[in-house]
Amino acid sequence: MTAHSSPRSARPLTRRGLLAGVGALSGLTVLSACSNTDPFAIDRAGAGYTGGPIIIGSQQYYSNEIIAELYAQMLEKADLTVTREYQIGQREVYLPELESGRIHVIPEYGGNLLEYYSRTSGTAGPTGASSSSGSATPSRSASDTASIQDTLLTILPRSLTVLTPAEATDQDSLAVTRATAQAHSLTSIADLTSLGRPITIAANSEFTTRPYGPEGLKAVYGIEASVTPVEDSGGPLTVKALTDGTVDVADIYSSDPAIQTQDLVVLSDPRMLILPQNVTPLVSATLPAIAVTAINRVSALLTPDELRSLNQRSTGEGLSSKVIATDWLTAKKLL
Repeated sequence: MTAHSSPRSARPLTRRGLLAGVGALSGLTVLSACSNTDPFAIDRAGAGYTGGPIIIGSQQYYSNEIIAELYAQMLEKADLTVTREYQIGQREVYLPELESGRIHVIPEYGGNLLEYYSRTSGTAGPTGASSSSGSATPSRSASDTASIQDTLLTILPRSLTVLTPAEATDQDSLAVTRATAQAHSLTSIADLTSLGRPITIAANSEFTTRPYGPEGLKAVYGIEASVTPVEDSGGPLTVKALTDGTVDVADIYSSDPAIQTQDLVVLSDPRMLILPQNVTPLVSATLPAIAVTAINRVSALLTPDELRSLNQRSTGEGLSSKVIATDWLTAKKLL
């Protein structure tokens, strides 16, 4: 999945939020260039966790924040001091901060994390060719959770590692309305060719350059597609663009309760254009063992159904990540 954004709660404007708003890549370039004078410039000399509070980040997405809060409360249960840095933004912003040691823990998604580091490192991409453009299609050599995990452990920067992935996934998925599915007999992504024309997809603008975006759809399924940018990461605005007929298809995350409440049809992906996106803790390689154990206890119990239930408490009941996490951990007898 792309790094997510949430329309559901306002956040104070932070330096990270500002970077995300003006464009992550250009912002980081400027910061690097001004490293002698900019107090926020990344200092890679201090990479890794070196003591003090454990800083936990989250993507700018309500579900990711809930998972981060689960980690945070478990670390506090283990008598560790935690600093929360939630709603940060896109990978281009927060991953350099993890590499530099400014953040020590964040919930990630295996397949998308692998594709990010494959293209930024300039290594062979999913089709075996260079994927520096970010538009390659998924690797057949890393197409399941186990192989993705193994590959991540070899490709990540030395300052980072991944812990045991959860069974839960929050998969980018292509969804259509029930009416569209019935009218065109759509059950899989391949069936979109039956529309007989280029399709439109509501998604974050970053979807344009993702391996499963327009170029991937063309290469793997022969589908011509364009992106209609809706910057709420599969949230209510994306769903509305789909249900009101503005677009043919929407990029909706697989654990989003809207799939059920709006009776959407998620198209299957028989050629595995989208890699498995299991919830995977990305952490400093020097994180204390007691912290690793605490986080792994969350992952061991986080199933797809559990994640959907957690998300429903946010979208349906409007509860904070703190309340949702406390209730779940208490019910699981972890607090």
